[in-house]
Amino acid sequence: MAYIVYFNIVRAKTIVNSPYNERQDAFADRVIRGNIADRNGNVLATTEVAEDGSEVRSYPYGAAFAHVVGFSNSAAGKSGLESIENFELLTSNSFFVEKLMNEFKDEKNMGDTVVTTLDADLQQAAYNALGSNKGAIVVMEPGTGKILAMVSGPAYDPNSVESNWDVLNSDDTNSPLLNRATQGQYAPGSTFKVVTALEYMREHSDYANYSYECNGEITADNVTIHCFDSTVHGLEDLRSSMANSCNSSFANIGLSLNKTSYRKTAEDLLFNKKLPSVMDYSRSSFKINEKSTSADMMMTAMGQGETLVSPYHMALITSAIANGGTLMEPYLVEKVTNYNGTEISKNVPKSYRKLMTSDEASQLKDYMRAVVDEGTATLLSGQSYTAAGKTGTAEYSLDDGEKTHSWFMGFTNVDNPELVISVIIEGYDGDAGAKAVPIAKQVLDAYYY
Repeated sequence: MAYIVYFNIVRAKTIVNSPYNERQDAFADRVIRGNIADRNGNVLATTEVAEDGSEVRSYPYGAAFAHVVGFSNSAAGKSGLESIENFELLTSNSFFVEKLMNEFKDEKNMGDTVVTTLDADLQQAAYNALGSNKGAIVVMEPGTGKILAMVSGPAYDPNSVESNWDVLNSDDTNSPLLNRATQGQYAPGSTFKVVTALEYMREHSDYANYSYECNGEITADNVTIHCFDSTVHGLEDLRSSMANSCNSSFANIGLSLNKTSYRKTAEDLLFNKKLPSVMDYSRSSFKINEKSTSADMMMTAMGQGETLVSPYHMALITSAIANGGTLMEPYLVEKVTNYNGTEISKNVPKSYRKLMTSDEASQLKDYMRAVVDEGTATLLSGQSYTAAGKTGTAEYSLDDGEKTHSWFMGFTNVDNPELVISVIIEGYDGDAGAKAVPIAKQVLDAYYY
């Protein structure tokens, strides 16, 4: 009996969700695919039934939710929540009498509704802020793990995926089907200085006494690291090094770090590890080992080198910092109801893992607050909400010259953190903060004002 129950409840979901399972068709023959809604009840995906009984999946918000909600159609298959929650959407918990009547009339039952944690207004604001840029934005609650917005660009209109499938699937230049929020891999740039600072704190209990005289550059083993625009920052401690995003200071720190310990700290923060995620994602990588050179250590400490990370992963790290060191299990589905709104199941916040101590998180919060109050993200200061964060510039070379990816990771209401935001903008010419921070501000302003 136990195996039968397991098969009916657990394996049935796995089998139905398999894109290769013909039983999906059998479910669809009996059930009208249910709605996907945001946390306020706004419909994000629904099934429209014509007079002749034909069904068309419709997405009222178009491209804004393309990657997180995904699509469902006979030609292209399924993606995003449409794929992940396929079993729930093709399950009907309508009342028994109603099911009996539908059976008698040879009519379909209404599928259940998946109510997400997403906020349609915030998602739309993030989509508008990203605009025509290639990149991604993730917004979540650090205290609960609820994901409120997840945008990737370029996007596509899920209403026309079937007719545009060949074009979308063959566009290797823009990769519109790629969810850059979870699957994009980028050098973290100066956002990684948060990780480097944490490792320095762990190796040096007297980190408050750190002192460095920045002359605009530092050289080791014939490799020279420059500060942005060769700025001379002068005498700095760890807090001002973070606020100024001083490359020379962090390269200096990198030269002093224990390679094995540095790798362990990165892996404590889930580099080279599985991430808690229901969405498809790319695993972040951290390559420092005992054979790493001084140049490797300097470059890695300031967020260049071979380190790769997704915007989603940086949002998780920021969430742990904002939440006193504890990462809450991130989730996208608030509850499942029948089509009349009767609750069938509900997710609740739960802890995933302690990534750092509360003291370490508190110190990093202070450093990130300095970035906003007096450093590279002052555009976010003086608002009705307080903010803390870290900007980043990740440089890379193309045939037509040097480009940068623009980063910002941060959180609002520093004393009682409310929102975490992670922003990546690809291929920007210039100062990263000049691009990513205004976009983050546009999203946050839409939420608070």
